[in-house]
Amino acid sequence: MGPTRRGFCAGLAALPLLRPAFGQGMRSLTAGKATVQLAPDAYPATPVWAYDGTLPGTVLRAPQGGRLERRLVNALDVPTSIHWHGIRIDNAMDGVAGLTQDAVPPGAGFDYAFDLPDAGTYWYHAHVNSTEQVARGLAGALIVDESAPPDIDRDEVLMIGDWLIDPDTGSFVDNFAAPMTLSHGGRTGNLVGVNGRHDFSLSAGRNERLRLRLINSANARIFGLRLEGLRGWTVALDGMPLAEPVPVTDMLVLAPAQRIDLIVDVTAEPGAAAGIGFADGDDGWGMLAAIEVTGHSATVARDRPAPLPPNPRMQIGGIEAAPVLDMPLQGGAMRGLKGARFDGQDMGWRELVRNGQFWALAGQVGLGTAPFATLSRGETARIRMANDTIFPHAMHLHGMHFRVRAPDGTLGPLRDTVLVMPNDMAEIVFVADNPGKWLLHCHMLGHAASGMTNWVMVA
Repeated sequence: MGPTRRGFCAGLAALPLLRPAFGQGMRSLTAGKATVQLAPDAYPATPVWAYDGTLPGTVLRAPQGGRLERRLVNALDVPTSIHWHGIRIDNAMDGVAGLTQDAVPPGAGFDYAFDLPDAGTYWYHAHVNSTEQVARGLAGALIVDESAPPDIDRDEVLMIGDWLIDPDTGSFVDNFAAPMTLSHGGRTGNLVGVNGRHDFSLSAGRNERLRLRLINSANARIFGLRLEGLRGWTVALDGMPLAEPVPVTDMLVLAPAQRIDLIVDVTAEPGAAAGIGFADGDDGWGMLAAIEVTGHSATVARDRPAPLPPNPRMQIGGIEAAPVLDMPLQGGAMRGLKGARFDGQDMGWRELVRNGQFWALAGQVGLGTAPFATLSRGETARIRMANDTIFPHAMHLHGMHFRVRAPDGTLGPLRDTVLVMPNDMAEIVFVADNPGKWLLHCHMLGHAASGMTNWVMVA
């Protein structure tokens, strides 16, 4: 049984050297400062950090099997890097400062170049002080197109987010490191929107078929979504196609960093309400992305869509024989941490708080010098994450996709981010087929910044 809207709402609350960017002919992606009108026009514009001056950053598109090459140019006055979220990527290109590369200093650059093995909906975002840099706007969509596109009339990317803005100045509220925010549910905004707009809308005709690529780029907000005036099917999760389209009959839950690909038919009559609504408090719904229905695109609705073509090499074998590695999710307000390790030392709760650390994974606060697990290349891995905290966590594995294994052994669809609710458990299984150091962390970015970060080694 899926979560109810009321129940859902109640639950919210030694490194490689930096390589110089001297490649010839590589297109740039500049992280810099800009000003964007996020709030309604009656309010001041907002100073943001953005890629190429837009929020979100430019949608990057490439064909499956192609190669993406971009030179990050850091025009900020702080170090940064880019993580290419959800891509099965070479480890050196993963963009995790402190683990796979050095942070890119102000005025410097870094060349990212990697192959794109999987079609789907992905995104890119800053991975230095992410809780601030992503909240200030450093994120964009990365779309890898199938060689045979689905039968649709239009493809729309909807990057969903929220922003915490001072209404008097238009600036972001500068509480990125506030202990109350870090130790609780994370930073949530007072304004929600799509593609950098609080009033996002598009137009379509009745019976028009759209592919909607939903990306949750928020720091901590879990979105409960529903379709209005639309008939829809989920066709992919976190970029990975489902074996069969699943009809949307209930609320869709989209945790931070997760993606949902929908194929929808417009069923509303011209002039009627249509779009994607979101759970806005215990008893209400707001309109997140409005669709203005203008006329008829076709007189007859189409049949159920065909599944998207599968991505390669996604089979997982030997699950029952693989040992289970326990990674309890620990800490936060009301629970605290006892006997956790930080910078290789055992620390008490008061010491951890003084260091701005509130969370742990399997007793380890932050990255640490040793991996949570060392896996042989090709090994099947099982990691069981029991949420011993009173807050939800969106757990993201870099570099590889996993399936969630139910207690009865049933495997869920391929994903790269799983939402683990309080007093619940998720067991992920995956093939460790990508060598290198891979981050495993909570994508409530304030939680990651204050301890909920670890890594696995594939050798």
